[in-house]
Amino acid sequence: MIFEEKKISSERIYEGAILNLRRDTVTVPSGTAYREIVEHNGAVAIVPVKDNGKIVMVKQFRYPSGQVLLEIPAGKIDKGETIPENTAQRELREETGYTAETLHYLGKLNPSVAYTEEVIHLYAATGLTEGETEFDEDEALEIVEYDYDEAFSMAASGQLVDAKTIAGIFMAKEQLGIK
Repeated sequence: MIFEEKKISSERIYEGAILNLRRDTVTVPSGTAYREIVEHNGAVAIVPVKDNGKIVMVKQFRYPSGQVLLEIPAGKIDKGETIPENTAQRELREETGYTAETLHYLGKLNPSVAYTEEVIHLYAATGLTEGETEFDEDEALEIVEYDYDEAFSMAASGQLVDAKTIAGIFMAKEQLGIK
């Protein structure tokens, strides 16, 4: 039998610009325990698929990992944004300069169910029109393109390490029927 934990109390430990941290006291079979929870407003990630079959990706230095990573475009849902699809269009334009005629909702993922409430909504973008990027002032991105098969192979072989990127590439291939 699976025991469902119930919250007894909650205490805010940290409040930041993109995340908060709280400590909940919960019931467990042996009595009570603590759970530290990262609160995050959520995010979107987009697999931009060009008419020629290439996907648009970005390279950027990620401070927590200490390295340059290859990822699909993504970003957080800002306060006041209630429709993830609108956030996806915004982030796609800001990071790549492209706008999408069609956004295909692929699904959502929880990057770590053990300690964060964050949900990432995944989209595939098709019918792309090129435009100008609008990087955030603290962003330094390199836009790159890969044949879909090459990106899929990199995801499947472990060359890509970003979970949202791997999931997005796999889900788009399956749901859009990319050969």
